[in-house]
Amino acid sequence: MVSPARAGLLAGCALLVVAAAPVSGATVVPDRVMAKMAARLFPLLAAWPRDIRPAQVAALLKLRRQRIAACSGDARCVLEAARWTDPERDMIAKAGDEAGLATTSDDGVRASIVREIAGINAVIGVYGQAVAPRYPKIDGPDPDHAIANAAAAVALAEAGRDAPVSALDPSIGLALALLDGNDRDDAAAFEPLDARFNHAAMVRAKTLDWSRYRYTAIIVPGIGPEDLATPLSALGKLNVQMAVTLWNTGLAPFVLFSGGTVHPRGTRAAEAVEMARAASERFGVPASAILIEPYARHTTTNLRNATRRLVALGAPLDRPALISTNPDQSRYIASATFAGRNQAELGYQPGRIGVRVSPTQLLFQPSAMSLRIDPSDPLDP
Repeated sequence: MVSPARAGLLAGCALLVVAAAPVSGATVVPDRVMAKMAARLFPLLAAWPRDIRPAQVAALLKLRRQRIAACSGDARCVLEAARWTDPERDMIAKAGDEAGLATTSDDGVRASIVREIAGINAVIGVYGQAVAPRYPKIDGPDPDHAIANAAAAVALAEAGRDAPVSALDPSIGLALALLDGNDRDDAAAFEPLDARFNHAAMVRAKTLDWSRYRYTAIIVPGIGPEDLATPLSALGKLNVQMAVTLWNTGLAPFVLFSGGTVHPRGTRAAEAVEMARAASERFGVPASAILIEPYARHTTTNLRNATRRLVALGAPLDRPALISTNPDQSRYIASATFAGRNQAELGYQPGRIGVRVSPTQLLFQPSAMSLRIDPSDPLDP
């Protein structure tokens, strides 16, 4: 049964036909934001080499382009035509695997491509066809502008159809346009992250003797405020103070703050950025000891994304990190409920949760499985 919201959006899109073909002979100017988003969300599909097009794949991609072009700009038609079917997904995933495309994921190219295509379909569904998002309180389009934004995104994708991000298939540009049209470029908002925000720590890590420290980092999850006027919540300030005190004892070389622009919905304050600012300005922690991870939207991805930053840093994953947070969140992270949520939402455990050495501290052994990119959550893949 189609929900009233989806039925309304589909009906609205069906009435909107937008002709936005590029000017004949003109070269599409690359969009830097779209390029960053593509690299974060669809790293294999968006960067697929042009010379890897086996005959069967080339035929599939041609049919898909013809199917989308046959819609003649009708938004509802384009959105449905751009979705990938299971056989199409399986064919392109098999081809990518056989071509030996490079991926950082521990489960290989084929699984990575399957996740990317699932992500494309999820974006089209949520931002173009009124499918309910995984986290409806903080995700999804603005319902008051969903129809207009979806139609505009179709036109935006058509205007950039020859852009590099869509070289493999128009659905990639369409998914990006749907996010962009709803002002949800969260996935690339801080890129290049380590060069812009973590440079001093990255430089220090290159010559660091990790054996001098008990832990690779003190990981601090964010606790968002519940109003737009407050950049850092009271519990967030508590987390900062506890972490700085631990860092000052020499237990770890870095404090790693994790948390994105999540609570309340519409906030522009990233928890990690605000906590790092407090650590620096209020407690004098140097930039060379601070790492930020400003994308995580849930406790599950706090740990997943923290692991990614440790890998980028060159930290040895066979050594533990220390999670420092308020007693309630610490207890939750150590619970079977949290382990179940990781399995349900991520499909794996981002690491092994160790003993709680105190009510506010617990050990964490990161796992390389956290390197899997999952664009089904397009704001934090």
